[in-house]
Amino acid sequence: MDELSKVYVEPTNQCNLRCRTCIRNVWDEPLGMMEWPTYQALIDGLAEFPGAQTVAFAGLGEPLLHPRFVDMVGLAHARGLRTEMTTNALLLTPDLVRGLLDAGLDQLVVSIDGASAGAFGDVRPGAPLDKVIKNVRQFWDLYAPNLQPPVRIGIEFVAMKRNIHEMPALNTVAMQIGASFIIVTNVLPYSEELRGEVLYSLKATAYSGVGGPMTPMWFLPRMDWSQRTQGPLASVMRTQANISFLDMNLGARNSHCPFVQADGLAVSWNGAVSPCPPLMHSYSCFIMNRRKEVRRYEVGRLPDESLRTIWEKPEYAAFRRRVRDFDFPPCTDCNCNLAERNEEDCYGNPFPVCGDCLWARGIIRCA
Repeated sequence: MDELSKVYVEPTNQCNLRCRTCIRNVWDEPLGMMEWPTYQALIDGLAEFPGAQTVAFAGLGEPLLHPRFVDMVGLAHARGLRTEMTTNALLLTPDLVRGLLDAGLDQLVVSIDGASAGAFGDVRPGAPLDKVIKNVRQFWDLYAPNLQPPVRIGIEFVAMKRNIHEMPALNTVAMQIGASFIIVTNVLPYSEELRGEVLYSLKATAYSGVGGPMTPMWFLPRMDWSQRTQGPLASVMRTQANISFLDMNLGARNSHCPFVQADGLAVSWNGAVSPCPPLMHSYSCFIMNRRKEVRRYEVGRLPDESLRTIWEKPEYAAFRRRVRDFDFPPCTDCNCNLAERNEEDCYGNPFPVCGDCLWARGIIRCA
């Protein structure tokens, strides 16, 4: 039997920003804060899962808006769990930084979608980049003599046509805030405006077979990316569907859920348990320039049910098996009417179906 390892927790779905890329631009769900008994039930429930390792505070809101967020981190840390968070960092006061350090925060990922003030402000109106850098830098400054911050700091960058030129300068930002890793994800367009910003419109699903005359397997080595090589390499990467880079088959990454196959689940602010963050809420988006209606999938709710009871529900266990086998059609390559929703597919899978999931295709990434 599979066992739970990582839990994504949404302390709130409220936010202090209204970013260009945000779901709330096309969203009408109620807003709220996770109540303490709900969070307590979650942490208590994790005691029944010996393999539980990590609590990641994320979701669709800003975690620092929750009045007891530091307590949330502290309780998870006291139970021996690794604690991670994703934030826009605008609310990081000196007191909050010290509180998070004392509570035992292990990792902080800050959303930075531009390395210059202009590009950053274009994606995140009203958010000054210099303030974000100053706020995150506090972690580093408190422990400067140790040459490393007390928490692992990372950057998450949402790549679009309007900001892709900013990527090389992220190294400078990383040095300024003490970040040791940078996660680049593509944008998931929730609005009409963002449809033209995607960088993956040519091919979402590569071929995962062994190769043949029509789709030969290309084995690519490490090579300098220069003015001389970038044109031919880009042409191959753009037009060929069967590529192995440094003996890693890129097509094999097409059917991998980074949540279910990593033994994770997600809990929204109201205690609803879902298999993954993309299924925590209902929303519309555009996938390969086609409108998609995604219906949330709630398998249980805390604290009304225990975490173990929810995990062992037959329909939830059956869904996890389907995702691990990933016997879903490649809906990203199709325009049939079944691909307009996540409720059924042409293989006869029941709700929810995952053939159109851009996380499983390696296009969208989460911290």
